[in-house]
Amino acid sequence: MKLLIFSFLIGVSWGKILDYRRPGPGYDCDHCQPEQVHIAFGENTNDIVVTWSTFNATHESRVQYGEGVMDREARGHSKLFIDGGALRRRQHIHTVTLSGLKFNTRYVYHAGSVYGWSEEFSFKTPPEGEDWPVRAAIYGDMGNKNAHSLSYLQDEAQRDKFDVILHVGDFAYDMDTNDALVGDEFMRQIQPLAAVVPYMTCPGNHEEKYNFSNYAHRFTMPGKDSNLFYSFDLGPVHFVSISTEVYYFIEYGLKLITNQYEWLLKDLQKANQPENRSKRPWIVLYGHRPMYCSDSNDIDCSVEYTRTGLFGLYGLEPLLKQFGVDLVIWAHEHSYERTWPLYDNKVYNGSLEQPYVNPGAPVHIVTGSAGCQERTDPFKKHPAPWSAFRSSDYGYSRFLAPNKTHLYVEQVDVDMKGQVIDSFWIVKEQHKPYNI
Repeated sequence: MKLLIFSFLIGVSWGKILDYRRPGPGYDCDHCQPEQVHIAFGENTNDIVVTWSTFNATHESRVQYGEGVMDREARGHSKLFIDGGALRRRQHIHTVTLSGLKFNTRYVYHAGSVYGWSEEFSFKTPPEGEDWPVRAAIYGDMGNKNAHSLSYLQDEAQRDKFDVILHVGDFAYDMDTNDALVGDEFMRQIQPLAAVVPYMTCPGNHEEKYNFSNYAHRFTMPGKDSNLFYSFDLGPVHFVSISTEVYYFIEYGLKLITNQYEWLLKDLQKANQPENRSKRPWIVLYGHRPMYCSDSNDIDCSVEYTRTGLFGLYGLEPLLKQFGVDLVIWAHEHSYERTWPLYDNKVYNGSLEQPYVNPGAPVHIVTGSAGCQERTDPFKKHPAPWSAFRSSDYGYSRFLAPNKTHLYVEQVDVDMKGQVIDSFWIVKEQHKPYNI
């Protein structure tokens, strides 16, 4: 009798975690199989947001997950997304947040509903606090055609080489193309890496169609304003994502420029409070169109709206100086370029022998050569004095912040079968506004 009572209690307790006894509705759903699964950080880095698509309504959005065995379940919601193309193609994009996960722990999960489940994936939550090395893959401008870097990124992500991935704008080429069929295929292609490593994004110019609707619906970032801008803390790094496109597509509202500027000002002020800057001294900002570049066939870097502002208003470069931003990452140009420490077209090296040791200005990186159908871009024959290294080969960047004083970036050349063609360390004894 005692054994029967014990068994009953165990069964009731287990059912609160994961109830396998739900009655099935019968399978009457032609396109309810989950696909395009990807994850991102939520409001905290131990909150993981799982996003996926189905082409019919499933009336529920569920993720089953756990440590080694999927013995827990979280529920979310779905939204109907209707592409703006002629066919008005429809899909249901599901979002479920796994909240309050253990730090530094590997979880397995699958996503779906009573009509069907994705394959099983796994991810590892980051360690707690700030005293651990952050590893990232960083790139922009990767399409579903000619995606030279994709297999390298898939391989490294599945071998646990990254804690986060930053895709700095321009996806698929384009996500709305062919009534958004290209966007669907691209999201399937990145699933092997984006379903296992948090895939953090910002919009590029190729996402503009229908007021950035494909981008805003397909990705789930921690920001409050349609994924356009947000920040998150990871180890000793404060990452800040912005939309450069609000300066270029003003038909969608000038208010977006002021909203982002005011948000960025407050975010950087908070990051520079002594208790926050001492914990996370590295500030890394990323957005799509660069403030500086030396490609030969593009006018964007001569316009420089994000740097100088639109009609001279809301320029962002002074904020980089005022709040001591350490590294600024861009894409858009289909190339790789590293600058010397740079502000207002002037070089502020730490010293002649060690330019990146206690530099006097932010360092800029352009990493937009992951691979797309538009190919790579050539450079001007004679670069400006601020340009330190350039390459038009296909590739992507690796980032490492091992501690509070050292930061490392290298460029992987996939044309040369994964060889590292450029690398540098930024070393800082103190992180503070620049004295320029």
